[in-house]
Amino acid sequence: MADEPEGSPPSRPPGTAAPTPSPREGEPVEASAAPMGATEGARAETGAARTSIDREPESPASTSPANTTPSDKPIPAAPPPGARPAAAKPAAAKPAAAGEGVTRRGFFSWAAVAWVGFTVAIGGCVSAMGRFMFPNVLFEPPTSFKAGDPKDFPQGVVDTRYVDRYGVWIVNDTGRIYALIAICTHLGCPPAWLDTQNKFKCPCHGSGYYKSGINFEGPTPRPLERARIFISPDDGQIVVDKAQKYQWELGQWEDPNSYIPA
Repeated sequence: MADEPEGSPPSRPPGTAAPTPSPREGEPVEASAAPMGATEGARAETGAARTSIDREPESPASTSPANTTPSDKPIPAAPPPGARPAAAKPAAAKPAAAGEGVTRRGFFSWAAVAWVGFTVAIGGCVSAMGRFMFPNVLFEPPTSFKAGDPKDFPQGVVDTRYVDRYGVWIVNDTGRIYALIAICTHLGCPPAWLDTQNKFKCPCHGSGYYKSGINFEGPTPRPLERARIFISPDDGQIVVDKAQKYQWELGQWEDPNSYIPA
């Protein structure tokens, strides 16, 4: 027999059956060799068996019709280990409902507030008008008054009965009765009569005046002023009128209206 090339399958005598291939790992071993005529069918069955063995069994859940449809939402990936969860976002404020109007209670509340404000404003206007109709008035004692009979004022006496009410001293001196206005000619302070010292003394800056009203000490620049004095023709009483004044430096003390004979 001639030499066969290396690597070619060995030749077999005619009429002999092909050797049965050895089974592979994991394939079932058939009990008996298939006849020669059924080789193709055996191969097909062997391939089908191999395919069924290689394919993994599927779970009932994966084969159910409900799970065959792909999900619309992607499955989120698991966070890496050690990662902190993201802070939850605050819920957005609920927008006001369109067309929502003022409630009945709210309407009456605002109406009450408006009415109170209107009332306060009207009251303020009325108060201001009333204040305008009644301005401040300084009530001063009358400038003219009756001091009594001339016999009530003895010679050489300074009468202080009318100082507090009318601001006037009535003096009987050197045969004349005159009225001295109790206002210091320096800065307008009210002087006081010091009977023991026989003089008028201003407590503010120390100005001094004689009984006649002539200044002699302190910062006062001039004598006291005299008021008009006369005898009332109705009842014969002394009448003093502070509205008319007489000044010594102007030579007015010799005016007959600045004194009355004692």
